[in-house]
Amino acid sequence: MSRPPATQYSITLDVTLDNVPGVLGRLATTIGEAGGNIFAIEGFVAKGTELERDIVVNCCSVEHQAEIVEAVQATDGVTLEGWYDRTFRMHDGGKIEVLPLCPVGDQDDLSMAYTPGVARVCTAIADDPAQADKYTIRKNTVAIVSDGSAVLGLGDIGPKGAMPVMEGKALLFKEFGGVDAFPICLDVSSPEEIVETVVRLAPTFGGVNLEDIAAPGAFQVEEALKERLDIPVFHDDQHGTAVVALAALENALRITGKRMADLSIVMSGVGAAGVAIGKILLGAGATEIVGVDSRGAVYDGRDGLNRWKQWFAENTNPDGKQGALSDVMAGADVFIGVSAPDVLTVDDVRAMNDDPIVFAMANPDPEIRPELVDGLVRVMGTGRSDYPNQINNVLAFPGIFRGALDARATTITEGMKLAAADAIAESVTDDELCETFIMPSVFDKSVSARVATAVADAARADGVTR
Repeated sequence: MSRPPATQYSITLDVTLDNVPGVLGRLATTIGEAGGNIFAIEGFVAKGTELERDIVVNCCSVEHQAEIVEAVQATDGVTLEGWYDRTFRMHDGGKIEVLPLCPVGDQDDLSMAYTPGVARVCTAIADDPAQADKYTIRKNTVAIVSDGSAVLGLGDIGPKGAMPVMEGKALLFKEFGGVDAFPICLDVSSPEEIVETVVRLAPTFGGVNLEDIAAPGAFQVEEALKERLDIPVFHDDQHGTAVVALAALENALRITGKRMADLSIVMSGVGAAGVAIGKILLGAGATEIVGVDSRGAVYDGRDGLNRWKQWFAENTNPDGKQGALSDVMAGADVFIGVSAPDVLTVDDVRAMNDDPIVFAMANPDPEIRPELVDGLVRVMGTGRSDYPNQINNVLAFPGIFRGALDARATTITEGMKLAAADAIAESVTDDELCETFIMPSVFDKSVSARVATAVADAARADGVTR
């Protein structure tokens, strides 16, 4: 099996066991020998001739699920009544809903919530459109916009295929930031169509979170919308990733004692996330960054660069290094990966400076597996939850939008992003900080509150509030 059993491939088995000695043990052994990991068994007291129970088993893949089911069906004394994939069950019917904020229990309620009383509020907003920020859902609602052209590690799967991700994003917005967010998945064929559609939808929302739009279109869309709208527009794949990467690096530097200005940083991936990471690192004081894409190191003068990569080339790689990733790794202090699995080798890591910092953030499979460089790397981080130091955007975007909405910001500035990164980094105390704990838990909701406060303060300091 290529990966260990994990919750995302877990199944629930509905089984009936003969109530005789050894049957439960035999079932557990069967599942273990087939490579499954029993995650939970419903508590029970043995009564009667049979026991009917649900057993949750973590598997490695869809194929492995079928192997587990087949093995259970062949176990003496066990009848498999049915089973289901827990991930698909969680998504059944979607993951979000709309709930009312006020009662409509009688005629008086109805006359205020709807006609005729609502006309008074409509007129007030028509006379002063800014009142919509107070008296409509704009106050706390964000559009999660995608065309499904670059979804996770799945690529261009279209707007309907992207819906489960956008719903999940909305769930996280609400859970960690108290922000109401709604998926807007668009059937379009160009960045210009995304822009025109979102501009027309904008009166409904207090902010726009762009998600899973392929580069370079993602750059075009964000740039055009920031120019045309007076509400925050934030491409999370770019800037959310950049914020958490900077926060992780700040804490890794607290451990190694190195200084941002002295670092030699190599980055694999110069797409949407890579360009944004480069920009935020430069803003934080980094001076030597070398980005590598599928054609090698990015440098000023290389042919075929779009204008965003050209900006990156003009502002990074001061020595004009060229060649493949392995050619530029020697002497690096930091590796940041936002590219593809297994592009970094153990020899590349050995060529780095003392106390190397490696953030292999490709999902679901990192640029190098942590177990391959155990003992070689001082601080290791990935985008995955099953390794220490998960560098995850959920630490950033809920708090960033919460702060922007609270401050009634018209945009999200570099200063607001830097403030968010600092707030995340500072959420790990000196007593907690160690090589395997440089990032706060994604389930620590105090982080989003801390980020929101810092972002709102930065918005006021930058003069971008209404």
